[in-house]
Amino acid sequence: MSAPLPLPRGFTCHVTNIGIKDTTDDFTVVAADATATAAGVFTRSRFAGPSVLVSRDHVADGTARAVVVISKNANVATGPEGLAHAGELAAGVAAAIGCAPEEVLVASTGVIGRRYPMHRVRAGLAALSYPFPGTDAGAVARGIMTTDTVPKTAQALVGDGPARVVGVAKGVGMIEPDMATLITLLFTDAAVSAPDLDAMFRRVIDTTFNCVSIDTDTSTSDTAVILASGAAGPVDPVALEKAIHHVALQLTKAVARDGEGAEKLIEVHVDGARDGAQAKRVAKSIVNSPLVKTAVHGADPNWGRVAMAVGKCSDDTDIDPERVVIRFGEQEVYPRQLDETGLAELSQRLRAPDVRIHVSLHIAEGLATVWGCDLTDGYVRINADYTT
Repeated sequence: MSAPLPLPRGFTCHVTNIGIKDTTDDFTVVAADATATAAGVFTRSRFAGPSVLVSRDHVADGTARAVVVISKNANVATGPEGLAHAGELAAGVAAAIGCAPEEVLVASTGVIGRRYPMHRVRAGLAALSYPFPGTDAGAVARGIMTTDTVPKTAQALVGDGPARVVGVAKGVGMIEPDMATLITLLFTDAAVSAPDLDAMFRRVIDTTFNCVSIDTDTSTSDTAVILASGAAGPVDPVALEKAIHHVALQLTKAVARDGEGAEKLIEVHVDGARDGAQAKRVAKSIVNSPLVKTAVHGADPNWGRVAMAVGKCSDDTDIDPERVVIRFGEQEVYPRQLDETGLAELSQRLRAPDVRIHVSLHIAEGLATVWGCDLTDGYVRINADYTT
């Protein structure tokens, strides 16, 4: 087991198993010593779960005291009773740490359509003893996992320190972000105002977590939140945003690399677009293509699948095939025509654990980078057997 990764100053955690599905950790609470500055973004799914509805409301004032996560049960599509259970969960944590229920954020992940086993949740709440003894972000990352194969953590100093940003994330399937993604929790001991934290967090999310896709399916439970305890005092806002971006980017790549059944990380960079939105749209078309994903998986030098994926953006009438350049790494594959030697070189590139696809549209200056993974038979098996 790796060495513990301490949470930033001003935060403690409680991680345990309460029997939601199996014997692995499934009940996680991270609490601030006092009310923290907070920001969050959430799924825009029309089937957004009760945890999302509760947290959207609770974080609206820019503050929070704690976040609680139940893994292996999403509590989505569970009606008014499911919403009441999410509220009871927030209230139970609030009672344990001595704050208002509105200061507790809730996140859930797992099977859709099943209510929390409330007798077990209530037992877990009754066992909470504050102040919490834990400080390991690695334990938090393990506690929020579902089909993840590894816990996902990252950290960065804010400038030269002493303030830090520490983040955890879970997610390997049902990932096509729409305003947020998966479950990711970031914590910092920097002091920052709520408006500034919200603005920088949204900018970071847009260029990191909102640029990852595993299977084009937007989750009902996507939750991304950040809490700032202020224990390290004021910091340079530019340095803080840079640190938040670093942590979010590392977690984004970790999520893509751990996609269900994944064996390879795919990075797609599009430049020369009309604007950033067009660049991201084209990049997502490429990284989400099952044909591109399977070609990467099989190291098949069928670069024409990338051209196909660019061409699918049929509403972007300013994309001219005669100006487009497609590369894999540094190797140009279009408009250059590959001979047998070139195809063999491309196949070898596709055998690497990280595959980079670079498309230049030569329209203007817009650019975007997105991340995903290959498509394997392992993805089918994991999702065919998910609830059994």
